[in-house]
Amino acid sequence: MWSSVASTLSLALALAGPAIVAFVSSHAMGAAPAFVVHIVSVASIAVIVLVAFATALRLDGFTFRKLGFEGMSWSSVPIGLVLALFLIVGFGPFAYWMVTKLKMGPFDAGLLKLSAFPSWYLVITVVIVASSEELLYRAYAVERLATMTGSYWTAGALSVLAFGIAHVPLWGWGPALTTFVSGAIMTLVYLWRRDVVMLMIAHVVTDLYGIVIAPSLTTQSV
Repeated sequence: MWSSVASTLSLALALAGPAIVAFVSSHAMGAAPAFVVHIVSVASIAVIVLVAFATALRLDGFTFRKLGFEGMSWSSVPIGLVLALFLIVGFGPFAYWMVTKLKMGPFDAGLLKLSAFPSWYLVITVVIVASSEELLYRAYAVERLATMTGSYWTAGALSVLAFGIAHVPLWGWGPALTTFVSGAIMTLVYLWRRDVVMLMIAHVVTDLYGIVIAPSLTTQSV
């Protein structure tokens, strides 16, 4: 009984936890130093990953291979980099154009909030958060939900929904809608490869470019 409750709570925490952390963080910025709030939020997301994986391994009978590492191989790095290139050169510009064209709200508001932090800190944050999102929304959530629902497609759809909602507090609904699409792409690749390492590489590289490198190049050119 206890293990079943703990397992359910762990799944709920994995799906909703990052969104709650982002929401609380966005509203706490005015009441506490931004740097402290951000560090606590990043640490909280890392803790959620640890809790989810510990529960899956200890209570749900999963193995590390079943939690996204089944397809890991020497090709994880090059395929991850190719996927990152597609997201940066192909999907990224299209998403930015679509949000701007439809007046769905700019990405600039979220980038402005992050620009208050030094680049070295943003790099660390991207590595932790991007990796955590892949471990939670792809490896853990998809596998755990598939076990519950009996369908990987249902599991994938639910994980994409949670992934997109988690980006609303920082970016707003317009830009966050693009994460539903990028999340769907990542989820489809996960269902194809079962390789969370490849997705972590792609996600980290893409976010490093979008959050750290591109804004820095724009600032230097002004």
